[in-house]
Amino acid sequence: MATAKVQVGTSPPAKRIASLDQFRGYTVAGMLVVNFLGGYAWIAEYLPVLKHHNTYCSYADTIMPQFFFAVGYAYRLTLLKRLQREGKQAAYGHVFARCLGLMLIGFLIYSLDGSVNSWEELKKLGVSGFFATAFQRSWFQTLTHIALTSIWIMPVIAAGTGVRLAYTVGSAALHLWLSHLFFFEWAMKRPVIDGGQLGFLSWTAPMIMGSIAYDLMAARGPRRALGPMLGWAVLLMAIGYGMSCVGGVEGTDGEPAIGWAAAPFFPPEIETNLWTMSQRSGSVSYLVFSAGFSMAVFALFVVLCDLGTMNVPLFRTFGRNALAVYILHGIVFAAVKPYVPRDVPGWYMAAGFGLAFAITNLLVRHLEKNEIYLKL
Repeated sequence: MATAKVQVGTSPPAKRIASLDQFRGYTVAGMLVVNFLGGYAWIAEYLPVLKHHNTYCSYADTIMPQFFFAVGYAYRLTLLKRLQREGKQAAYGHVFARCLGLMLIGFLIYSLDGSVNSWEELKKLGVSGFFATAFQRSWFQTLTHIALTSIWIMPVIAAGTGVRLAYTVGSAALHLWLSHLFFFEWAMKRPVIDGGQLGFLSWTAPMIMGSIAYDLMAARGPRRALGPMLGWAVLLMAIGYGMSCVGGVEGTDGEPAIGWAAAPFFPPEIETNLWTMSQRSGSVSYLVFSAGFSMAVFALFVVLCDLGTMNVPLFRTFGRNALAVYILHGIVFAAVKPYVPRDVPGWYMAAGFGLAFAITNLLVRHLEKNEIYLKL
């Protein structure tokens, strides 16, 4: 099984894509903001957009799809190079091993559900009981979702645009069908995290769109790629919102009916259903909209970084060592949060976040100064 490989004394590749590094760094910084602040009473009252509500697309819900978008961009870039350099068996073997490594790290960070207190209890649980209880919720978070989605799209990531889009549509249709049959109700009641066991089907959308963004940039260059990227962004956001309108109003029988849903970033006016934008259920409407939103944000970074000269040192540091930030921020937050309870005043909450952010940045900057990059 693959394990994380720490590159010591080796700088990142000389030829970097400025917009991708800065976009990824911004996304990582946004993750720190919402992961620390999202659970506080002050945020719920004054800045609810920084909180995961799981009933609509808030600012907090735009962050994780941008990770998948960036992964899709890099996935396509690196795999095409490996296919030319190493051949199919080695290239796809590397991808699969990397995904297994991500799932292993996910296990170490998130752990599994359930536990036993004695040998007798463990024997009574048995193998079937273990698999029935251990994989219901905790393990299915960001790193695991990235790994599973990467494996799911492996057959088409090197294929043409039409094939990748058709695969995305098929994955979305399968997610909608299974959600209609049983998964939406189960996922919301459990509740699962970020789409749970079927999340890879809908997280396919932002990852595939990241790969399409790579194609546009590689074939056209930053300036000529902007128009198509913005076109994709508008189209996907419109489709995502249109899907949320399928169950956007309450019908005469009290069931969801077709009508103008609340606009993205605003709470819905009816009870959540499988068409609602929801990060918890990994709904297709949410992830199609977010794929478009991610494309739009990336296009902005192309303008600012590739066509302009913007280079935020914080974004560079976080963007080039995103896995290290992801692992370290959880450790730092766990150390700081016990003395920042959820009902503290806004100024104290901000001070606690500032301390946690500064420590995380200090640690990652130290890794950067010593040319240590955590990769798989």
